[in-house]
Formats: sequence, C-alpha cells, structure tokens
Amino acid sequence: MEAVADRFKGGGMRIVVNGQQAFGKAVLEGLLDRGENIVAVYCPEDQPGKRPDAVKEVALARSLPVFQPKSFKGAAVTAELAALAPDLCVMAFVTKIVPSNFLDVPKHGTIQYHPSLLPRHRGPSSINWPIIQGETKTGLSIFWPDDGLDTGPILLQKTVEIGPDDTLGTVYFDKLFPLGVAAMLEAVDLVKSGKAPRIAQDHAQATYESWCTKEDVGIDWSRPAADVYNLIRGANPQPGAWTVLDGTTVQIFDAAKAGPVKESPGTVVSVDDDGLRIAASGGSILARRIRAGSGEKTPGTDFARAGGIKPGSRFAVRSG
Repeated sequence: MEAVADRFKGGGMRIVVNGQQAFGKAVLEGLLDRGENIVAVYCPEDQPGKRPDAVKEVALARSLPVFQPKSFKGAAVTAELAALAPDLCVMAFVTKIVPSNFLDVPKHGTIQYHPSLLPRHRGPSSINWPIIQGETKTGLSIFWPDDGLDTGPILLQKTVEIGPDDTLGTVYFDKLFPLGVAAMLEAVDLVKSGKAPRIAQDHAQATYESWCTKEDVGIDWSRPAADVYNLIRGANPQPGAWTVLDGTTVQIFDAAKAGPVKESPGTVVSVDDDGLRIAASGGSILARRIRAGSGEKTPGTDFARAGGIKPGSRFAVRSG
C-alpha cells in the first residue's frame, strides 16, 4: 500500500475518464482543475445534427485525446486503452456495457459512480424508484465494476435524505450530483493513497429495477393518495407521471398532497389559483404544473381554465 502511495505523490497517476453529459463533464473538470494527469477521455459517439457530448467539448478544449467507441467489447478497443498505460479509469455516468477485459486494463482497475446505496436499486433508473417506492433515504456508491450489473465491490458510499416533497429532479441535481462529483474525487484520492477498500456487496439484500418508462408511471387514482404522490414526484421531470382526461394524455409534474375528499377517485374536486385538485383513495392531489399531449408545461390552473375543466370532471381512474 505504501509503495502505491509513494508512486502517486504529486498527482502523477495516469487517469482515463469515461463519462458523458453534465455529470461526466463535472467530474472531468473537477479532476483537471486540481491538476490530475488525465491521459484520455472516452465518451459517446457524436449524433448527427446534435452538439458533441459535453465531456468531449471539455476534453477538446483542454487538448486531451478523445475516444468514442461504438462498443467497449472486443480486442481492438481494449488494446487501444492498454496503449495509454493507464493507472486508473474513472467512469462517470456510462450507459454502455463495459466488460471486465476493458475494466481491468488500468493498473489499479476502474471505479464507477452509481446513484443508489448498493446493493439496493441496481439498474439504470436508480433515483426514480426509491422515491416512487416511498423511501426516505437513498445515496450514492462508488464501486469497482465487474461483469455483473452494479454488482462489484464498494469503495465508498454517501447517504442523502429523500424529503417528503423531493422529486427526481431535486434529489439528483441538489443532492446526488454535487455529492457524487465530490465522492468521485475522494475515491481517486483513496486509490492514490493505496487505501481504497473493496467491500463485497451483500447480494442477498440486492434489488434491481429496469428503466423507469412511461409504461411504469401511469396514474391509478384508486391507489392511496400517498402512492400517487410518490409516483408523480419520482417521475418529475422524467418520464412524467400521466393520466387521461377525455381521451387526452395529461402529464402531472409539480404537485402536492391534499386532504381527504368525498368525491370518487379521478374526480376533479376544485380548481383555484393553487392548481387542480383531484381525488384519490383516502386523499387528493393538487396538480400545480401540467402538460397536455405534446404541449408546453403550464400551471394547473391555466390548464383547467383553458380546457373548461371544472369540479366534477373525471380523469380515467387507471392509466396504462
């Protein structure tokens, strides 16, 4: 361990960053800004008619080599990485499958960010599901990936609270994003010091959920109001919980829980300056921001008044 620490005094560790979008960009910039030796950057392929990924833009601006493989499988892409003689690969939001023959090329392996407290909520939508399921805490894990899906040993973890009114957006952007960038830098420091642990996950406690898609977030107004509210906030802003009114798909974003009502589930109870109140089982939901069809998001009050929606109007009880 001490030999590893001595070797990397002065920040000489050769690091490859593999990432994308805003989180990958922030991690790359964080490493560069503190003087780390970034020898190459991997990011997604360019898409016709679209700007290059934010990670690529930073890499090019800093004159770093950029690699954009279609796949991380195969001998050629592995040999390409090996030619860089990396000491560590840092994976900051990677959606492609990266096999162990690539992960194991760097002298000290690869570390990866995952926004849940592994082994809970393995899978690609690991922020949505804890909120939808009504959990009160989540967190992030920096782990050593292997050929399984989010199954490798843990390097470090951080916990955050899920507040009663948190959404997917607030949990990610206000909590897991900034904490995740700092945790990635902390993890690099642990590797450099020779003190990075590899704590085996308890696979008996593991849960897995796939992508949270539109098919998963149709509102069932006959469900308890608390469940409906958790669904709405866990899908805000993506993929957007939805319901149906007079044949039109309506997505509900900003919302609040309201008290019990006598009306049957799916019934519009009231429309006022605060929004559109809709009955559920044992309570009601105040819809404050809505999108009808492919239109713009609008205040619930404006949506109701523009569509002539009044108390007694009915949303389909079950969607999806």
